[in-house]
Amino acid sequence: MVVRITSPHSLQRALNYNEKKCQKEQAKCIHAGNYLLQPEQMNYHQKMERMQDLIARNERAKKSNTLHISLNFDPSEKFSGCKLTQIATAYMEKIGFGSQPYLVYEHHDAGHPHIHILTTSIQPDGKRIDTYNIGRNQSEQARKELEKSFVLIPAQGKKAAQVTGIRPIDVQKVFYGKSETRRSITNVLDAVINHFKYTSLAELNAILRQYNVEAERGRETGIVYKSGGLYYRLLDGRGHKVGVPIKASLIHSKPTLKNLEKKFMENETLRQPDKKRLKTSIDWVLAKSPGSLEGMINALKKEGVQTVLRENKEGLVYGITFIDFRTKAVFNGSDIGKAYSIVGIRALLGSGQQVQEKTPKPAPETTRSKQFGESREPSQNTGSQPSQDGILKDLLEHEKNLNRVPSELLKKKKKKRNPNPK
Repeated sequence: MVVRITSPHSLQRALNYNEKKCQKEQAKCIHAGNYLLQPEQMNYHQKMERMQDLIARNERAKKSNTLHISLNFDPSEKFSGCKLTQIATAYMEKIGFGSQPYLVYEHHDAGHPHIHILTTSIQPDGKRIDTYNIGRNQSEQARKELEKSFVLIPAQGKKAAQVTGIRPIDVQKVFYGKSETRRSITNVLDAVINHFKYTSLAELNAILRQYNVEAERGRETGIVYKSGGLYYRLLDGRGHKVGVPIKASLIHSKPTLKNLEKKFMENETLRQPDKKRLKTSIDWVLAKSPGSLEGMINALKKEGVQTVLRENKEGLVYGITFIDFRTKAVFNGSDIGKAYSIVGIRALLGSGQQVQEKTPKPAPETTRSKQFGESREPSQNTGSQPSQDGILKDLLEHEKNLNRVPSELLKKKKKKRNPNPK
């Protein structure tokens, strides 16, 4: 079982999301915990008012008062509504929300069984339940216990893409009509937009391309670009655009450029605690001398870190982006430090190493990403590898610089006076 917890900006927005799914027959409200009525006996406003009444009792917690939780199961696990309710009830008890009002929705809009739980952290006395690190602590412990008690397929041991609860879209199975394309793209966006920490459209695309989706503004001279518009497209296995472009405004979660820019600013702060962990992972891999850029990328994948090489329209690699699936944080190498840029990484791996550049592609965009599996190390040209004497000199010079004491810290020697001046 894979658990995802988010704190939406408003209860209304989260409730709208689930209720609209019900209207489209893509979901069903199967349980209402700590409500006086059953789900089928309540309308939208009755569901809303029960939790809204509690939220109104704490004016300080205007934003962090709602939890939207999804419990995702393996595609092979088929449960009845009753069994899903039991799992949801047990989970809420274990994370300390058993006495809170909550709604459980069974969704049918993805390739794997999953439920959404909507609740509030404001208690009847107006106090807020502490949710700091709830995903890492209470939720993680609850997940492990539920996997044993309900004999669920554990989340541990799966690949990074599977752990996030989403899989790359199989574009060959998607009919390139507007409705099917939008549904496929929406499933990916729902799992990425509010769960990963990215600070630019390029970083967001680094994640989306792992699942054959891309956000695009169009040409700089085009109307879409000038009006601040954004649309999403499907990509095939080679990164080529296929299907019908879908406007961001037509997707229920409204992942428009304006809304994304707000997340860029929020994520800049949210991702900072994750930088040290990612840096440590990269340092650990480099310390084991992977020997090549491809070797480093493969080693990082085992650490839960996906590496994306950025290239321009001529096919020349100019940047590197790291996606840490453990913390769901995205960093360009240069944002971690100069030594973690593509230039710095190449220098650390060996001054003579380069990435084999692919032949120029006729793609219209000026920035492209390619996955680690497409990169190859080139054959070394004669004379391109520095001599052993040169390397030794650089190492000695580096050690000399490390031992150097700044002149400002050195005490000036006083000149001895001659006791017997002439």
